[in-house]
Amino acid sequence: MGEENQNGIYIRETIGGVPEQPESNKQKGKKPARKRSEAVVSTLKSDPYIWGIYLMLVLISIIELYSASAAEVVGSNVYAPLIRHGMFLGIGFGLLYMVQRLHYGYIARFAGVIGILSWLALAYSTFMGVEINGAQRAFMVGPFTVQPPEIVKLTVIIWLAAVLAKSQIPHDVKTSGIVISAIIVAAFGGLLALNGLTNTLLVMVVSVSMFLICGIPLKKILIVGGVYAVLFGVFYVSTKMINRSSEFEKVGETEQVVKAAAGGDHSLGSQTQVNRIIRFFQGVHPKDSLTDENRQVIMAKLAQARGGVVGKGLGNSRESVRLPLAFSDYIYSIVIEESGLIGGIFLMILYLLLLARAGYVAYHLNRALPAFLILGCAILIVFQALVHMAIVTGLFPVSGQPLPLISKGGTSILVMSVAIGIMLSVSKYATRQKEGKSARANDEVRHLGDDMNAINASAVK
Repeated sequence: MGEENQNGIYIRETIGGVPEQPESNKQKGKKPARKRSEAVVSTLKSDPYIWGIYLMLVLISIIELYSASAAEVVGSNVYAPLIRHGMFLGIGFGLLYMVQRLHYGYIARFAGVIGILSWLALAYSTFMGVEINGAQRAFMVGPFTVQPPEIVKLTVIIWLAAVLAKSQIPHDVKTSGIVISAIIVAAFGGLLALNGLTNTLLVMVVSVSMFLICGIPLKKILIVGGVYAVLFGVFYVSTKMINRSSEFEKVGETEQVVKAAAGGDHSLGSQTQVNRIIRFFQGVHPKDSLTDENRQVIMAKLAQARGGVVGKGLGNSRESVRLPLAFSDYIYSIVIEESGLIGGIFLMILYLLLLARAGYVAYHLNRALPAFLILGCAILIVFQALVHMAIVTGLFPVSGQPLPLISKGGTSILVMSVAIGIMLSVSKYATRQKEGKSARANDEVRHLGDDMNAINASAVK
């Protein structure tokens, strides 16, 4: 109890040595504190450097896609390819904006559901989908083509990040977490291998990178790699036996066998991959005749040679008309033709800066889950970009791999936009080291719960 004297001073009486709180303070409970926490969180900003890199890539995409789509121009509407590409970029930006406003904890919570749905979509496209560029890897949704192999690259990262975050122990990961992660990668990798080894290799490399990041000892990673090697060997031998049976059944169908050797038959997909590897080691020579098998490689090299050091200028590409898939799988050659070696190196550095920024943010985060998410997304984007560049420049066998956010392809653009959105969400909501009991820290604990609240290894000094 208390009373107010003539001077307006409030005098408090104590009971048991504890002062009685004023009536105004008694009314203060958890709800106002939570409102203050939500108000502070709502003012948080996502990383400006990641935003800048994303917007720069989108700008380059618009410019280069317009140049690389010369062969697609139909009739008088020269802007049709650019309008379609801009539509997907706009939808991608909308997805990115929504995801970066969503706390990354929600995404991790539904990682298993997202992973299972994407695996089912991949299985459907593998066995009952439509054929694109020699591989049965897509299905139609109205007028749009959906390519699940592009989707599963991101869903595997999200799923692995959630599983590994739940399995964290000091300087290691629980054996159960390693086993579950290995099964996830094998389940997706087995289906991806039916359509091409590049996507399988991409998922494997990103997965191993995440294993290293999360603190799994190298010995255990090598054991997992050995299991993968055995499974791949069994898969490869089985595929060869099935393909031989298919060849005997189609002895009289010469046209279909020839098409398969050139990369157009899914049933002989493994032979197509072998042929591409053989042609890669054989290389191309100035006196080689131009064929359907070497056309892309030769035209891509001509485009890069024509670009030189400074390039021919934006919009001055000549090889985009003659180069198949110049707007997607070989767009980097058009970038070099128009902007030269300088432009090609600049674009490569732009992707590497994205990885560097993700690494910087992850190192200073307090929790393991956001660190896994932001690094996994960055590694996926950058490694896919480097693989695309390696294919175009002749350092890697021919395989369809779009340049993230730049190549034509609706599914790829949307998936990479979501990946950038997840990175921005992490940069916005994840707590930094020594941030204490701040509003953002309380909000993060509330979203993650006890099972995914493991401390980031870099936060342990």
